Amino acid sequence: MIDTLEYNTEREHLIIPEYGRHMQKMINHVKTVEDREERNKLAKAIISVMGNMQPHLRDVPDFQHKLWDQLFIMSNFELDVDSPFPKPTKELLAERPGPLKYPQNHPKYRFYGNNIKTMIDVANTWEEGELKEALVYTIANHMKKCFLNWNKDTVEDIVIYDHLFELSGGKINLRDSEEDLSDASSLMRSKSKFSGKKHHKKQGRQRKRY
Repeated sequence: MIDTLEYNTEREHLIIPEYGRHMQKMINHVKTVEDREERNKLAKAIISVMGNMQPHLRDVPDFQHKLWDQLFIMSNFELDVDSPFPKPTKELLAERPGPLKYPQNHPKYRFYGNNIKTMIDVANTWEEGELKEALVYTIANHMKKCFLNWNKDTVEDIVIYDHLFELSGGKINLRDSEEDLSDASSLMRSKSKFSGKKHHKKQGRQRKRY
């Protein structure tokens, strides 16, 4: 009896384990069938069973295409049957995808987040005036807060102004501005004011306009 035991390490490797070993054996059997018409019939039956095993994919576009691709993959691309879709190739499966582009236009300033560039682009489309000025300083203060969250230290306003100038393509220049951004303690306090059980009233009013 011990001699008939079959260890998992001795079994055939399952290419797509989700379908189980019996499905893999069925596909291996179809490869050995000499009559092409019979192979086509068995292949369609297997596709039907595979579809029933994945009902959550029935509403996915190209569901049948996916199943046929998996069938050929599980046959190690050795199954010769008529498919309603282009047959995948081993070379295409092994091909490595190209690197994904990071959505940030300035990866070195990732600590500002992706939305900050969108906000800056919107500000660039606004006409000059108090409303745009308020938006620009709101953006600058948000950038300062993001910088402090990342750096956990202090930062000079000129650093934020330089980054804003660069991210705006030189269209927003606050480097000669006499307006100060919110101080670091104020920005970081606004982040943590809800962290405790009790809230403390702010002493006095902020002198900053934005």
